[in-house]
Amino acid sequence: MTLLLTVLGAVLCSLTVSSEVVPQADFNIQGVAGKWYLIGFATNAQWFVNRRASMKVGTAMFTPTADGDLDLSYASLNSDGSCWRLNNLAKKTDMPGKFTYTSWGNENDMRMVDVKYDEYALTHTIKTKGGDPTVVNKLYGRGVDLSPELLEKFRQFSLETGILPENIAFLPKNEECPAA
Repeated sequence: MTLLLTVLGAVLCSLTVSSEVVPQADFNIQGVAGKWYLIGFATNAQWFVNRRASMKVGTAMFTPTADGDLDLSYASLNSDGSCWRLNNLAKKTDMPGKFTYTSWGNENDMRMVDVKYDEYALTHTIKTKGGDPTVVNKLYGRGVDLSPELLEKFRQFSLETGILPENIAFLPKNEECPAA
């Protein structure tokens, strides 16, 4: 019983921390339109721990829709020359900068936490599958290089949202996938 209460307490604490993360106050969806490079990735999810060593910088295209949703397209070149691709339509919510979508059986609550539209974007996503929440933070850049200060800002943000230090990764550079 004590173990169960401890686990429940830890889960509630992690939910409390995550639920306090709010989108950037003056979020402008048109400002995020275009190509981004996924440079930083942080999560305590087991799949990431298992695959982290093989992950490299990939590209993302953020395309606002006429309805205010955000089309997300990701591509990353695999070591064998093939491309891993993923597309999601993130639906707007009543809070600017907060979107929801379903992917791989996860309900995703994504927030655009900190964006400098011509330089970087930091996102915080709470993925829930079967009632089990997982936090995923991503750092995108308009170019493949970001300042050490931005990398440290992402690292600190990830630590503050419950990510273990060893699960915060800055992805190695990679060639881009050809256009699909």
